[in-house]
Amino acid sequence: MGLAVAAFIPGVALACLAAEMIWQAYPSIRDNGTSFFTGHVFAISSGYSGTASFGILPLLWGTLISSLIALAIALPVAVGGAILLVERIPKRLQGPLSVFLELLAGIPSVVFGLWGVFTFGPLLSRDIYKPISKLGLPWLSSGVTPNGSGMLTASLVLCVMIIPIIASTTRELLRSVPQTSKEGAVALGLNGSEAVRVVTLPFVRTGVIAAAFLGWGRALGETIAVLLISNNNANGYPHSIFAGFTTMAATIAQDLDTALTVPAALHALAEVGLVLLAVTLITNFIGRLIAQRFGGGAGLPVGRGV
Repeated sequence: MGLAVAAFIPGVALACLAAEMIWQAYPSIRDNGTSFFTGHVFAISSGYSGTASFGILPLLWGTLISSLIALAIALPVAVGGAILLVERIPKRLQGPLSVFLELLAGIPSVVFGLWGVFTFGPLLSRDIYKPISKLGLPWLSSGVTPNGSGMLTASLVLCVMIIPIIASTTRELLRSVPQTSKEGAVALGLNGSEAVRVVTLPFVRTGVIAAAFLGWGRALGETIAVLLISNNNANGYPHSIFAGFTTMAATIAQDLDTALTVPAALHALAEVGLVLLAVTLITNFIGRLIAQRFGGGAGLPVGRGV
């Protein structure tokens, strides 16, 4: 009985959270309607009159694009690094390197944000962004700032933040692959790289997909690091990949203090949070469906192998 109650606690907590968010966001849902999702300006003033406008399309766009860029870069790096750690590096070195991987996953996001502002961003701006911008290519010709703040830098910092999440999960999955399967592949004439491609990766592909969506969920909801590096632009779309942008989570963090004195704005931020919650749940649900499909219909951490 106690275990059954404990199993329902996460679901009840999620339901209570969603209900509270809906309750707080309802005035904004009622007053803004569909314009909340189609509007291009999110600005807080003294109320619904005047210059106040609550449209989250640029926020939603920035959230999805920056997180997808981060995931596209992080996934091959994380999976490749995990394969290298488990399959190629001597066992006496795997322990220390695994410790560093776990430590990287535990670094607070504000530290990543400050690193991006003071070190990583200026380095990229000086040595990479400015030479690229001189080529005159579309989406790469303008928007470079001296400290490198903008969409690409924020996406790269998000990439660094989610690599340990994906890599550590993939590492444990790779360790679960039966040694006899790999030895059998080698005995049949496959070299090490072919054995990884034919045996190891198919065996763990379900878990890798789940790990990727777990990392994507972290990137979707990241707040402080993005707020520090994004060169906030809540009222439009970036004209280049180097230009400023913002996300839903960063907007909530930035505008919450002002919104506490403006009830309409506070309800609008609650609706932003509700949309972010919905996006996160939908992406995780899609990830679970994809994992089940690749796993032969079973929600297992490994696939069917060969």
